[in-house]
Amino acid sequence: MELIKPGRQFDFMSKRWLFIGLSGILLILSIISFIVPGPKLGTDFKGGTEVEVAFKAPVSSAEVREAVTNSGFDSPDVVSVADQVNPNRYLIRVHEVSTLSEQQKAAVREHMCLAPEGGSVPEDRCPESVRATEVKFSPGGDKISARYEVAPDLEGIKKQLEGIEGVEIRPGANNPLVVSERDHKVELYLKSKGDQLMDGLRQNLGADKVPDQALRVEWIGPKAGAQLRDAAIKSVLITIFFIMAYIAFRFDIRFAPGGILALVHDVGIALGAMVITQREITLSTVAALLTIVGYSITDTVVVYDRIRENLGKHRDMSFAAVINFSLSEMLGRTILVSTTTFLSLVMFLFYGTGVIRDFAFTLVVGIVVGTYSSIYVAAPLTEWIDRRFFGSASGKRRKVNRVRAQKRADAVV
Repeated sequence: MELIKPGRQFDFMSKRWLFIGLSGILLILSIISFIVPGPKLGTDFKGGTEVEVAFKAPVSSAEVREAVTNSGFDSPDVVSVADQVNPNRYLIRVHEVSTLSEQQKAAVREHMCLAPEGGSVPEDRCPESVRATEVKFSPGGDKISARYEVAPDLEGIKKQLEGIEGVEIRPGANNPLVVSERDHKVELYLKSKGDQLMDGLRQNLGADKVPDQALRVEWIGPKAGAQLRDAAIKSVLITIFFIMAYIAFRFDIRFAPGGILALVHDVGIALGAMVITQREITLSTVAALLTIVGYSITDTVVVYDRIRENLGKHRDMSFAAVINFSLSEMLGRTILVSTTTFLSLVMFLFYGTGVIRDFAFTLVVGIVVGTYSSIYVAAPLTEWIDRRFFGSASGKRRKVNRVRAQKRADAVV
């Protein structure tokens, strides 16, 4: 299929400043969007709780989302999971985690009669059987470990935690539990955010639809989320660095800056589009950005390869003319490849759900700006670098070619 007739030429370079200005505006808007309204980080980076539930009866994602919201959770993400055994299976993500705050920890220590350093506790309220000598909290915030001088009063310990906001003991016959009679060590299991979410679902949807237990409950703390965020940023930067090294080795150094600027341009605009539309930035988004990097550099390398090939064939043409000639030759191929990929992703964008839709949105934006940047970002910058830093060499080469041609003509005469 030939969309562009062979031999037809387009003057791309004459419009380069117009499109470079457009790119600058889009990048500035992307930078501003990180301040206002700011990125909406998902549970992967911000931390949160993930619960997978197989409901007993048919229920829609809208009903599940409303039930979770009515239970006190903010902006839940509800995704339907394909399962032939149970078609009513959902993955629920919320930003809240079970980790106790410092105020809650201080309240627990006080209620469990843990004496402050250098202080004491009233004996009438704190007999030895409920007077803790040590209190520790699990990283997930759903378990408390305590030690006592004498055999502990489990019922008394359970009553001590009543009335503390956000702290509720998980129901069960063995809670609290003595795990070491010699050390009088006791463990208390608290209701996690996953337990509270399941309680809210039962209250709003009914016990006939909600199972007694979730299939899976996982959580990511804010510290782990920050580590994932830093690792994601490093992965993108390392990828860009090695791609720059590849282009410099594959072609020559004057081609590398244009390719890297095009990558930064594509990733920056795609990320800005995510922030402006307030879509969650998750590990799936990072995967989409890395996919954009790969797609964009592939298109840029194809263009660069044709430019380098034509530089050897048309030594009498200026660098800008060679770029126009090469881009005109590649235009039909670029349109076909980009359109095919674009149409397949649009289907995911409209008919996908949850994370798939956000992934498709990022790729759609990335493909559009990636195709555009190969023509109006990478190529013009390469031409400017050649003119600014290699212009004298190129001029000498063309001058030598003209002198040789003139000598040949004189010899014929």
